[in-house]
Amino acid sequence: MTLTEFFKENKKAAIAFSGGVDSAYLLCAALKSGADVRAYYAKSAFQPQFELDDARRLAEALSADMRVLPLDVLADEAVAANPADRCYHCKKELFSKALEFAKQNGYAAVLDGTNADDHKSYRPGIRAIRELGVISPLSDQGLTKQEIRALAAQMGLSCATKPATPCLATRIPYNTPLEPQTLQRIEAGEEILHRAGFASCRLRVH
Repeated sequence: MTLTEFFKENKKAAIAFSGGVDSAYLLCAALKSGADVRAYYAKSAFQPQFELDDARRLAEALSADMRVLPLDVLADEAVAANPADRCYHCKKELFSKALEFAKQNGYAAVLDGTNADDHKSYRPGIRAIRELGVISPLSDQGLTKQEIRALAAQMGLSCATKPATPCLATRIPYNTPLEPQTLQRIEAGEEILHRAGFASCRLRVH
């Protein structure tokens, strides 16, 4: 099933939108298919401000309806403790809220940009996505990151070559409690590196 065929069967859906190439390509494909879609951006202490700014610019360029969902991830003790399966607990919180908002606005299905490559590495968040019934059309089609970048470039998406930006919590070793001040320092430090010309970099805390 192609994405066009998928959106013919799923004409109304909410999309978890980060502003990265995967979710942007999915959103663009949905809009080109004529589907009624709404993009939800989850804003938490784990996302740097530039990611939200990028997502807003992309949504505006696509004339997409984007809503920001504020998420206090550190209020969840299972997330703040930063165990090895932190991503599972975080994604469960994130997508539970997305499903709640989507349902309130008449969107029965919630989609995300998980791709085929994501299954090749340790991704505990995928378990939460499956448990909640979130649909991953790109993964279901077997599309890899490289293929999605090529398709996004064909669509003229500005994020086609954008480096992947995992959440800020990935800079901190597992089982080290997550604190807002540390996450803010990481964000500020990486912004300095970006301005110095390092487009793809991580500032890790040890």
